[in-house]
Amino acid sequence: MFREPSYVETDQQSRQAAGAGGRKAMRPKRVDLKPLRNLLPSLRPYRWPIAGAVLALTVSALSVLGLGMGLQALIDRGFAEDDAALLDQGLLILLGVITLMAAASYFRFYFVSWIGERVIADLRARVFRHVITLDPGFYETNKTAEITSRLTADMTVLQVVVGSTASIFLRNLLMLAGGTVMLLITSAKMTGLVALVIPLVVVPIIVFGRKVRVLSRASQDRVAALGSYLDETLHAVRTVQAHAHEPLEQQRFAGRAEDAFDTAIQRVRARALLTAFVILLVFAAVGVILWIGGHDVLAGRITAGELSAFVFYAVVVAGATGALSEVIGDLQRAAGATERLFDLLATEPAIAPPANPIPLPAPAEGRIAFEDVTFAYPARPDTPALERFGLSVAPGESLALVGPSGAGKSTVFHLLLRFYDPQSGSVRLDGVDVRRADPRAVRARIGVVPQDPVIFSASAAENIRYGRPEASMADIRAAAAAAHALDFIEKLPAGFDTFLGEKGVRLSGGQRQRIALARAILRDPAVLLLDEATSSLDAESERMVQEALKDVMRDRTTIVIAHRLATVQNVDRIAVLDGGRLVATGTHAQLMRQGGLYARLAALQFDQAAASRGPESLARVAAGE
Repeated sequence: MFREPSYVETDQQSRQAAGAGGRKAMRPKRVDLKPLRNLLPSLRPYRWPIAGAVLALTVSALSVLGLGMGLQALIDRGFAEDDAALLDQGLLILLGVITLMAAASYFRFYFVSWIGERVIADLRARVFRHVITLDPGFYETNKTAEITSRLTADMTVLQVVVGSTASIFLRNLLMLAGGTVMLLITSAKMTGLVALVIPLVVVPIIVFGRKVRVLSRASQDRVAALGSYLDETLHAVRTVQAHAHEPLEQQRFAGRAEDAFDTAIQRVRARALLTAFVILLVFAAVGVILWIGGHDVLAGRITAGELSAFVFYAVVVAGATGALSEVIGDLQRAAGATERLFDLLATEPAIAPPANPIPLPAPAEGRIAFEDVTFAYPARPDTPALERFGLSVAPGESLALVGPSGAGKSTVFHLLLRFYDPQSGSVRLDGVDVRRADPRAVRARIGVVPQDPVIFSASAAENIRYGRPEASMADIRAAAAAAHALDFIEKLPAGFDTFLGEKGVRLSGGQRQRIALARAILRDPAVLLLDEATSSLDAESERMVQEALKDVMRDRTTIVIAHRLATVQNVDRIAVLDGGRLVATGTHAQLMRQGGLYARLAALQFDQAAASRGPESLARVAAGE
């Protein structure tokens, strides 16, 4: 396991990688509340629920403010005039207002929560739709765990804000505005005294609010780094256990968890201090104003009911101010989360369909041509993976790509699938430059069996059906039989309906590879790409799969990446790559007679086995027999 870089190091590395790849990497920015405006387009489709929520919120706030007026009338007219009937009437009115306030609160809570759930579900789907289209180059310079964090942790923050905090913020904003107006109506003199307190409240909000904003972003990044480390460790759990590193990883994770805790506690401490300052100053001011108002009542300048109403409204204003100071931190966290999400949405995929894609000719032929291609990966822009590379493959031809590690064999696959675009030259499928065609149309004609096959956390049937989602069960069984996977699948506890575990953990390496081969067979592509498709099989399984491949490869363009040269001696042609260049082509026998790189690679693999069978066998290998 590698040391997890610090937040600053990660940011620097992201910028360096972005500069290298010509791509703007995701990085933190100064957070304010402006990013929340990006949520407005997501809210527009739900105008009526929002209108209902605003109406309910307004009624609820006005109901609370109405209680102050009722309190004033009750004291000045009920108690002062010693009128029991008026007191009874006041109670009924009070109960009616409370009932109205309760009903309004119900609808406010329902509508706001519904809007929050609906908007976040839409936004989550929108972000996923976008990230699934981003090209592999993007994932070279950005951690998958960070993107996952944006779809989970950041979405949770937004869900709380849209579905709760925003409502609390607006409600208390109304209470603050309405309470201030009622304070002015009740007593302008004492309201002026309240105004003197406002700067004492606003200054701590500004000062501590900035600190909370910075700490909130730092806390989110610590959690993202923790998630990244967790994801990396769990995916390598077998390696961890094989090295008996459980205690070491536990210690490292605990250290990172403590870092996240410490940062979160700093944020909590700042928010708590902010809240405490606001409460102390506001309610101390209320006490002083109550003392001044009491003297005014004794002097006859105001009535006891007016003082009671003023105190009630002052408490409402103070409570609203305190609540606003409390939720401002949540809004700042949400602004940070929104900024991160919309940074991700603003990332343009480097590989996208052209404005007017050229349709591929039908029926598919499987003709392939690499014309003077030069390409370097975004993470390694100064090291060409292919350089002035040219190669043509005829329809129905089988071609093997051989060469040392790093020669560019996998890059040929990546460019043909249009995971990347070359810096110069062109890649053509059936005569069409793949850059001028729809990438999905290009990939629809290609089937891939990778060296490390991907098995999804689903059943055997669903994993094979991934090659053609509309395929029938009969088609799936036929593809499994062709890949020699039918026997072991039928022996699974639930047959084709058996859950294969995360990444196919319940299967052996050879079984996973045959599932991937069945998937490619089901796809029935014009071009088949095999990345050492039999490397994980035992001798008997390899023999069966090689027989299956003969049928699959017949009349189908096939390119095979070969590390074991014994598996490609019967292909139509072999292309030898070295340092990103094509150095030789021909059959096995032709290349053995020519000597050069292929002959040296063959000698390394065959000499030991041939020598064990005697000098005559060694001579036959050297002759390419």
